[in-house]
Amino acid sequence: MAKQTILGRVAQLAKANINSLLDQAEDPQKMLDQLIRDYTNNIQEAQEAVATTIGNLRMLELDHKEDQDAAAGWGAKAVAASKKADELRSAGSASEADRFDGLAKIALQRQLQSEREAKDAEPTIASQTEVVDKLKSGLDQMKIKLTQLTSKRDQLLARAKTAQAQNQMMDAVRNIDVLDPTSELHRFEDKVRREEARALGKQELAASSLDAQFEQLDAMGDEAEVAARLAALKATT
Repeated sequence: MAKQTILGRVAQLAKANINSLLDQAEDPQKMLDQLIRDYTNNIQEAQEAVATTIGNLRMLELDHKEDQDAAAGWGAKAVAASKKADELRSAGSASEADRFDGLAKIALQRQLQSEREAKDAEPTIASQTEVVDKLKSGLDQMKIKLTQLTSKRDQLLARAKTAQAQNQMMDAVRNIDVLDPTSELHRFEDKVRREEARALGKQELAASSLDAQFEQLDAMGDEAEVAARLAALKATT
């Protein structure tokens, strides 16, 4: 997997607008589940690729350190050979002195080669370090996004369960309304009131009949009184 491809995928996923994706989704929960799976898989793949990139960078850094150490070592050998050549030349051993000067030159050549290799590797190490830093940053953002996705999924599930519970409660309330025992009480109360009204009507009717009987009795009394008085009048004449 090319480094630029890895970097592009990491950047693309890290910049994904979760809210925008959810707004366009017909089923947000399914989309969140799929996004979580995709993010998890991509994070795992990216981590492996980044680990490989970091491993390559560390090898370049080790090689660079070895070149620097080699350059320093060859420099020390060049100094030692040159010093030995000077001592031999002072002692009159010109041929041996020349041999050690030759060794000093070889050491300096190798020192120069090691320094050049170390210097040539520095731009590559710098660019690889920049890529690794970006990949690490992108991975951190992806992990943050994965946490956000998981949190949103959990919130959505909680809201769905709450809404389901509310709907169940409202359905139960509607069923209670339909089978409300108080409605039966109202009907029974109406029946009682009608019975009470009938009783009052009968009482009133009965009272009216009784009053009529007493009025008839009173009328009969008056007629008897009139007859008695009439008889008395006739007796005196």
